[in-house]
Amino acid sequence: MPKNPNGGGATPPDLSPASTDADAAAPMESSNPGGGRRAGGASAGSSAGSTPSASSSDTRAADAAASGDGAPQTNGRADSTGRNVGARKKQFVIAPRAAPEGLQALGFQPLQFSALEQALRSSSDIEVVDKVGPKSVLGALADGMGGGQGVLVARMTEQKAATLHQQGQGRLLVERDHPLNLLDVSLRQPAMVTGVTPTDAGGPVFNAVISVVGKDGAPQANAEVSLFGSMLPASGVTDASGQVTLSLFGETRDTIRGLYVKPKSDYWSFYQRDPDISSDEANVVALRALSEWPALNGFPRQRCLGWGQKAMRLDQLPGSYRGQGVKLAIIDSGAATTHDNLHNIRAGFDVINKQTNPNGWDQDMLGHGTHCAGVIAAADIASGIRGFAPEAEVHACKLFPGGQVSQLIDALEYCIDKQIDVVNLSLGGAEVSEALEQQIIRARRAGIACIVAAGNSGGPVQYPASSPNVLAVAAIGKLDEFPTDSYHAQTLDNNVDAYGYFTAKFSCFGPQVGVCAPGVAITSCVPPNNFAAWDGTSMAAPHVTGLAALCLAHHPDFQTPQYKTRGPERVERLFQIIRASARRVSLGDQSHTGFGLPDVLLAVGLNTTAPQPQQMMMHMMAAPAYDPFALGVMPYYRPPLQYAPLAW
Repeated sequence: MPKNPNGGGATPPDLSPASTDADAAAPMESSNPGGGRRAGGASAGSSAGSTPSASSSDTRAADAAASGDGAPQTNGRADSTGRNVGARKKQFVIAPRAAPEGLQALGFQPLQFSALEQALRSSSDIEVVDKVGPKSVLGALADGMGGGQGVLVARMTEQKAATLHQQGQGRLLVERDHPLNLLDVSLRQPAMVTGVTPTDAGGPVFNAVISVVGKDGAPQANAEVSLFGSMLPASGVTDASGQVTLSLFGETRDTIRGLYVKPKSDYWSFYQRDPDISSDEANVVALRALSEWPALNGFPRQRCLGWGQKAMRLDQLPGSYRGQGVKLAIIDSGAATTHDNLHNIRAGFDVINKQTNPNGWDQDMLGHGTHCAGVIAAADIASGIRGFAPEAEVHACKLFPGGQVSQLIDALEYCIDKQIDVVNLSLGGAEVSEALEQQIIRARRAGIACIVAAGNSGGPVQYPASSPNVLAVAAIGKLDEFPTDSYHAQTLDNNVDAYGYFTAKFSCFGPQVGVCAPGVAITSCVPPNNFAAWDGTSMAAPHVTGLAALCLAHHPDFQTPQYKTRGPERVERLFQIIRASARRVSLGDQSHTGFGLPDVLLAVGLNTTAPQPQQMMMHMMAAPAYDPFALGVMPYYRPPLQYAPLAW
């Protein structure tokens, strides 16, 4: 890219798709105060360094592009009334690409991003909808890698985006602003269910009334109910009387393969394979209350710790270890501060509504962020649950529903500005984003540790958990921690160790997994002031985030000048300690569990002595015989080690 004679690095690319190599340095389209529109390089008054105008045909093509990239793309049919369906403008993230280390010293010229922004805003067919940038001088100087220039979010056609990317000559990132997903486990349909739809309207229809009741026969409203046959399933939500009517087309009573009920709160889910369903009378499903489970006896009137927290030995931690002085951020669906256990959350940022209601972070219509917040930092009061770090300073960044990559970049910018120590990301996307990766690197260099859920597709680790700059967390479960007729039982796989720990069937896997954590039947807070047991790597990541807060607040290393100072070395040391504290679980492939399940006592530096093999043997001999080959775990046992790639 030619240099700007006036200084300031490289000139911005021309937006005209008809531009050639000869006129790639021409300025972008700008407004003409005298009326009409001037294409870059095609009229008098062009800035210094512009090239002669292109041919008349190129000029006409540029004018067509400036007014909408020519004729709209349609399906080719014009013989019907109405409006043809074509491609719409899409939202893109536009950012200067950070120079690889060492290239700036070799003359790598950074893009003059301010000039590009001005040109984009003056273009008639590009709508700049947002700019994400440093919120303070601290943010602008967070990393020293040029990220302080910001990120633009713009709507344009794919053709215009491709042209812009090409003319950026490697110095400009132009990416689709992909949607993000909360990593909550979706119901897996029984085997052999297909997407075939009956075509004969006169075929069989199976109608069933499902009545969902709770304790003492109380009807349960707003429960999700799904009925599966051999073709498309039927789903609905119970009404105030606890009933819902479902219709399966092309099915009979004998082809029904599964019934699933997910209550709104306070009860265990229900799943019955090959259920005996009647079409002549209501089919009653009686749910079990969470408090009826032995481990939750007296809950929520009496405070308790979840099985996952006990598995990580939080119950053995001295009461003074509460995460004091550490700042946490939960980038999710918000946090319902109406909950008795979450009154201690007093700060946040509504990213998706930042123009209209930036303080709406305390409204959580999905409950997902509230559930994560409970595991991490629920207040230590007489009722409900207690989180890992009840005295940490928690910030709730609301990104859902509807979160996109650009908004996650904005949320991380908030974290940089507020000097957050640990960020919980129970989310993921289908595509890797270089613009987001640059922001994650900025956050890490600013001293922010990102703990990310690995994903729930049962396949390779999703992004951003697959980033080398975060700590990815997979999910495990434990036998006898949920009713056998709940849907939690469907997450069980064949890799069960001597203590009943198993790798969750839904959890993503791969070499990027750093550690695993409890992610099956995790009981935590949901709005407005209730509790629910959910599954997912979304539930596993908060266990490690809470542990990270305790580690930063109480491990001796982080009281020394070397690691007390914010920076990437501090983040890496935190990840090392967490991985070193982990113990191996399950006999399965370690790509599903990483270094294993972290231990709270080891992570805070209270217990630095690993169990001896003889002690392991005694524990295993006394352990329940979940696995007939329980002693086979011995060859796999290793004491905690300092981090070394591919140590397993």
